[in-house]
Amino acid sequence: MEIATFAAGCFWGVEDLFRQIEGVTEAISGYTGGTLVDPTYQDVCSGTTGHAEAVQINFDPAVIPYESLLQVFWETHDPTTLNRPGPDVGRQYRSAIFYHSEEQREAATASLLARQQCLDRPIVTEIAPATPFFPAEEYHQQYLMKHGLSSCHIRQ
Repeated sequence: MEIATFAAGCFWGVEDLFRQIEGVTEAISGYTGGTLVDPTYQDVCSGTTGHAEAVQINFDPAVIPYESLLQVFWETHDPTTLNRPGPDVGRQYRSAIFYHSEEQREAATASLLARQQCLDRPIVTEIAPATPFFPAEEYHQQYLMKHGLSSCHIRQ
């Protein structure tokens, strides 16, 4: 098993999308990339912690390779809008790939360069080393499923 961490706007839709992919055993909504230890949703929404709403994915690379997860990441949000890959606005909603190994960093960088060739505007997605990940409050986990919603604002 391996871990991947992506931020692509509101984590509700991102988590729901990745949770449905064969080979993904767990997708957890949470916060990463900031300075505060164990932030709350209110802390992150204040815009002062530096965290992004993100999803940490546990996956079996024999079933779904990391490169395929990257393809899903690129296809489900607009990586060209700074701190606004969907209708939500703020640094906590930024587009980011938090890599867990040198191999993931290389794959993420290559995928960004390939994706950029398909777009007219520059990609603003951050590629950064994974930092401590803090699961979001329970009410955020599997939010769409719990509320009988079939989608969020991300492209599906």
